[in-house]
Amino acid sequence: MIELAPSILSADFAHLADAVERATAGGASVIHVDIMDGHFVPNLTIGPLVVKSLRRTTRLPLDCHLMIENADQYIPDFADAGADWISVHQEACQHLNRVLNHIKDHGCRAGVVINPATPVETLSEVLDLVDYVLVMSVNPGFGGQKFIPGVLHKITRLTEMRAAHGYRYRIEVDGGVAMETVGEVVRAGAEILVAGSAVFGKGDAKTNAQALLEAARSASMQRV
Repeated sequence: MIELAPSILSADFAHLADAVERATAGGASVIHVDIMDGHFVPNLTIGPLVVKSLRRTTRLPLDCHLMIENADQYIPDFADAGADWISVHQEACQHLNRVLNHIKDHGCRAGVVINPATPVETLSEVLDLVDYVLVMSVNPGFGGQKFIPGVLHKITRLTEMRAAHGYRYRIEVDGGVAMETVGEVVRAGAEILVAGSAVFGKGDAKTNAQALLEAARSASMQRV
């Protein structure tokens, strides 16, 4: 099943609840929340207090993407704030297995993220543990970046590894997902689409979400 996870990084924070409501009306089924610390990535965004406020405005799952160092010490805070899904970067976690289990121990779905230059094979020891794998199709830190086509083979590789080993993780893609790129992303095997600018950048979020989902679902019918 194809799901759209609008990223609030591109939304108007002065009207965040309204933006989320419009995207939900357009078919969004997950809300993606980018957490950045200014260390692992060169940007500083939000923390658990905003997640807690957002939790009161929507019933959709909150997908908290932790682009931070020392993620393990903040997992309880985000879980308590209302996060449903929490993902951490392979590149930022020295003890990845422990951190992923820490997420699960707090009742959240556990995801692992890889940057564009990180090989899929670095995840081989945790793919049986995670609920989803998030493939970054831009270098993390800022919204509105151009999609990196070289990541498509990683999405395909993840679908092959899942089938070969009977794993159950889902595949999420974040970065530059828009009308021009969503088709190839979905045909490669992506199932959860994170889109920020394409939903919240211009025009109405409901209309944009509907159009993106329609294109994605059409592309899914073309998978080999």
